[in-house]
Amino acid sequence: MPRLIEDPSIITAAGTKPKRIEEYAGRVATKDESISVARMVSPQGWVEPGQRPDFTETTVVLKGMLRVEHEQGAFDVLEGQAIVCLPGEWVRYSSPEQGGAEYVAVCVPAFSPETVHRDSE
Repeated sequence: MPRLIEDPSIITAAGTKPKRIEEYAGRVATKDESISVARMVSPQGWVEPGQRPDFTETTVVLKGMLRVEHEQGAFDVLEGQAIVCLPGEWVRYSSPEQGGAEYVAVCVPAFSPETVHRDSE
């Protein structure tokens, strides 16, 4: 039977400013280790530590612009665009522009603090 998720679980975010993470499916919200789906709202100037995760992360920007730095440069992912980061790739996310960014991140397998492998701050 389908399962209705009425409210997301709110998760504490890493980074230089508060970012809201609303997990709808994943290790916290649904105890699912195979996938995580979360809506993120990051303010202007938010930057999180670089990471080299063990999961594929597909990110769809709903509003604003999300900057995704990688070892060869950076992408500015705009509203209506998406980016796919594969396991083992180093990336760092930020929202430098006025108004910040709103986006959905899907991780397969599910995001976990143990498998994200963040850089030391």
